[in-house]
Parts: sequence; structure tokens; C-alpha cells
Amino acid sequence: MNDSALPLANYTPLCYSINSPPFKFIPSITSVKFSSIFTTLGLASNLIAFIVLIKSFRQKNVRSRSFFMIFLGGLVVTDFMGLLVTGSIVISFYMTNFNWRQLDPNCHFCNFMGVSMVFYGLCPLMLGATMALERFVGINLPFARSSSMPKRRTVSMVLMVWLIAGSIALLPLAGVGSYHMYFPGSWCFFNISHKGNDMAFCLLFSAVGLTCIAVSFVLNTVSVVTLIKVCCGQGGNRRRRDHEIEMMVQLILIMVIASICWCPLLVFIAKTVLSGGPTQIKYLLLWIRFATWNQILDPWVYILFRRAVLKRINPGLDWSRGSFMSHASFNSTIRRFTRSSLGSTLGPEEREEGTGGKSNITVTTSLEPPPPPSSSSSP
Repeated sequence: MNDSALPLANYTPLCYSINSPPFKFIPSITSVKFSSIFTTLGLASNLIAFIVLIKSFRQKNVRSRSFFMIFLGGLVVTDFMGLLVTGSIVISFYMTNFNWRQLDPNCHFCNFMGVSMVFYGLCPLMLGATMALERFVGINLPFARSSSMPKRRTVSMVLMVWLIAGSIALLPLAGVGSYHMYFPGSWCFFNISHKGNDMAFCLLFSAVGLTCIAVSFVLNTVSVVTLIKVCCGQGGNRRRRDHEIEMMVQLILIMVIASICWCPLLVFIAKTVLSGGPTQIKYLLLWIRFATWNQILDPWVYILFRRAVLKRINPGLDWSRGSFMSHASFNSTIRRFTRSSLGSTLGPEEREEGTGGKSNITVTTSLEPPPPPSSSSSP
């Protein structure tokens, strides 16, 4: 027994080669409460958002809105599972203060958490960029997207995002980078180093995240500009554009939250690797916690920033009449600017309303004969 246990005692797995637990850290009651409240709040928020999404999905008949809800559903499910997996491990550590090397001598558990951290970190950023691309095509190139595109194609796009994020997260297990234990021993993450494959994976992670944020910013900006140009059209298209405005408001807020929460971590990783300096664990832990807020704030974008909720908060808000742009001079200027291009900018489904697809736009022409003069009785 002793002879067989000796090699195992002298062997240090890769994930413990830099930081070997147990650390000199005693979890406090405050840490347990904070982690529990943080995780519970995030799980409850995403669960509420998912229920609201299901109810709205059954009620809405606008096709582009249903596509957008599928992406939002994928985002909510991703955030929920990310908090459930990582939060359960962190809370368990703070409650029991278990020894990782005894519980996980072969690094399987540590690698699983590292993969989860990368996967559930990249997915919201990639889904945000995918939603921005879908809205860009729907608003700027409506004829490029078939009006009969099945919903399963949107589901396939969400699954493709998960597949790409999962493939990146598995690269350290294939030798491109490596997952390691970090202080205080409650979490594992990839090694932030300027050496070899670790540097390649760090730059890949940062590049993918920052690229997704940049793509979201550019595409959303173009979509908003286009939407402003056509938002003051005739009443027959107004309700359709109200849905577009609602989706763009939610998408912009998702992009802003992701940028604020993730940019500090992504820039910190890239800066640390390129400078060749040591990793400052206290800042890494701070930015990791900061990025986790993205999973809590995302669901509240859809819970709060919906027309039904905004109308309850402010009953005077009239979306159907475009009260946000009710000034006559601005209205007439934009209408003159866009009237000639409304037919080419808006897709066929946007020109059809709930009145059986009949257009409410009346076309006038100067070739019509003038009305006959009214006849008056003469003596």
C-alpha cells in the first residue's frame, strides 16, 4: 500500500503545478452569504426572464420578433447554466473548505470548471454579436433574409455559437493553454502567461471577446441609424417598426452591459500577456467577479425594457403614435428624406400588418384629372 501511494504523493498534476492547494485561507460567513445571494439572485433573474420570454413568444406573431426571442432564450439559458455550474462549485468550497487535491487528484474537476468559465464567458459575447448581425440583416437588408425562414434555422445558429464557444473552451485540454487552480482555491481558470501555448490561448480568448463587442457596436450603430431614418413613416408601418425599436433598445442595452462587464477583464488579460509581467491575482479576481455581473444584469434588460412594462411605469408613453419623435418639424423632415426609399428599405413582412396584409399607404399622382366643378342651378 505504501509503495503504491508513494508515486502518487510525489506527482503534481498540471492544474496544481503553479498554485497548489490547500491555501492559507479560511472562508468567512460573509463570503458564503455573498456567494449564495449573488448566485441566487442571478438564477432567479434568469428564471423570471425565461418565463416571460415563453409567454411573449406564444403571444407575438411578428416573425422577426420570434427570431429575436429565440436568441434571447439562448442567452438566458446560457447565463442560467453558467451561474448554476460555477456558483455551485464556489458555494460548496466556501461552505466546506474542501481540499481540491484530495477531492480531485487528476484535475478532472478543475478542468471542468475551467472549461465552464471560458464557455459561459464567451457565449454571451458571441450571442450578442450574432443578435446584432441578425438585426442588421433584418433592418438593413430585409430581402436577404427570407420571410419564410424557419425558426429551426435560428435555433441552429444558437447551437452553432455554443459549439464554437465549446471548441475554444476545450483547447487547453488539447494542449493549447492550460487550466490551473487560483487563490483562494474556489475556482479554476486558464493560465495567464506570456509563454508558449498559454500566451496563444490568452490572446485568442481576449481577441474573440473584444471582436464580438466591436462587431456588436458597429452593426448596432448602423441598424440604429437606419431605423431612425424610417421610424417616421406612415401609420401602416408604424406598429411593425415599434417592434424593431423595442428589439434595438434591448440589444443596445445588452451590448452596453457586456462591454462594461467584460472589457476590463479582456483588456487586463491581453495587457498582462503582452507586457510579460506577473499576473496580479487580486485584479484578476476583481475583474472576474465584475464580468459575472453580466449574467445577472442581462435578464433584467428583457424583464424591464418591454413596451408592456414601460407603459405601466409611464402610462403617458404612446408607442403607437411615435411620441418619442412627435415634433412636427422633425417628423416632416425625416418623412421627406425617407419617403422615396421606404419601399426598398422595408421588407415585405414589414409592409404587411394585421389587416390581412393590405397596405395603408395611399399613393397620389398628379396625373389624375381634377374633380368636376360642382353644378349650381342657374336661372
